[in-house]
Amino acid sequence: MYIADFHIHSRYSYATSKTCTPEYLDLWARRKGIHIVGTGDFTHPAWRAELKEKLAPAEDGLYILKEEYRLYDEADGEKIDAYGRGQKEMIPRFIISGEISSVYKKGGRSRKVHSLLLLPDFEAAERIAERLSQIGNICSDGRPTLRLDCRDLLELAFDECGNSIYIPAHIWTPHFSVFGEFSGFETPDECFGDMTSYVYAMETGLSSDPLMNRRVSVLDDYRLISNSDAHSPGNLGREATLFDVELSYRGIAEAIRTGNGLCGTIEFFPQEGKYHLDGHRKCGVCFTPAETKAHGGICPVCGRAVTVGVAHRIEEMADRSEEEAKAAAGKEPFESLIPLKEVIAMANGFAVKGKRTEREYMRLLVQLGPEFEVLRKIPVEQISRTAGEQTGGLVDKLRKGKIKWNSGFDGEYGTIDPGVIQ
Repeated sequence: MYIADFHIHSRYSYATSKTCTPEYLDLWARRKGIHIVGTGDFTHPAWRAELKEKLAPAEDGLYILKEEYRLYDEADGEKIDAYGRGQKEMIPRFIISGEISSVYKKGGRSRKVHSLLLLPDFEAAERIAERLSQIGNICSDGRPTLRLDCRDLLELAFDECGNSIYIPAHIWTPHFSVFGEFSGFETPDECFGDMTSYVYAMETGLSSDPLMNRRVSVLDDYRLISNSDAHSPGNLGREATLFDVELSYRGIAEAIRTGNGLCGTIEFFPQEGKYHLDGHRKCGVCFTPAETKAHGGICPVCGRAVTVGVAHRIEEMADRSEEEAKAAAGKEPFESLIPLKEVIAMANGFAVKGKRTEREYMRLLVQLGPEFEVLRKIPVEQISRTAGEQTGGLVDKLRKGKIKWNSGFDGEYGTIDPGVIQ
């Protein structure tokens, strides 16, 4: 079983960490236990040049970081090749990926949609980037913004590479997505027209999970995948997709197209996503969909329209109850997790970005293994012996879904109710 995170960004994208380099992406993939990670930003010429310098071909359509660039953590004066000593290291594979922002008019409305592309080789990346450079500036931002209809982007990608995979990104995000409240469509056909049959999967995004998506029957023909959309290496794997396939681009692409070998997803709790509910962050107003309707969509503090979140938008488009959605999503297993650093911080009363959290995080990786092993598989009793009862107990509650949330809204991430930790 492979854990994959395709949707990430390089340091050439706006609002990203300077450590979004091949070296640190590889290091953090090992820390997390991610087997396949997207390169991100394949359209940016400087990033492509760096990738070609630092990556070496592995299996069909996949790459690994060259040994001379690999970074290692140390413990007791020795390099750590794998977390949980004695384990055989799985060197992370890279798959060529990139996100493109389309801003255009269609159906009498302005549309803003983000799209994720997966490609089998650098040659395809070069051809597609060259075509896109004739449409707009692809050098100023790793995620270029182009006046390009999503339908035409999809056609362009398949013209240049018939084996490319196109995935609408974070499909419910209010501002930049195929179904978003502010500029989205009502059906895939409305967006992609005669190219709709070349779309095989949708990305759930941080503020929704498969169960929420299966309330909307227009998504029945699509596989659901999840990715982190990481803007820093430490955020890799906050969402991911599970595959049981041949380790190759061909195997991954076939699983996305057919569902065979696509084994489920690892999700944020949707309530933690920063656009789950409605509201105004600056006004401190957070509404459920029902509360938004009761207020006529208006913020009672400033008198302006509230930002409508993912839960509300799904409610608008839903034609199934939650119980009916459970049946529709029954063959799509998913797990909801929060990052291990957040678990450590909440369990111990530390700051998430503090030095004590960082030290404890690295200690647990060395003694227990990669982050996903800790969160998903290692017995709670073993975690409690190593990390303490509070940390082990919180991991147990996460696995059982016994979490209460103060939900995210209008760009503000959700937080766990402190009472859960008691």
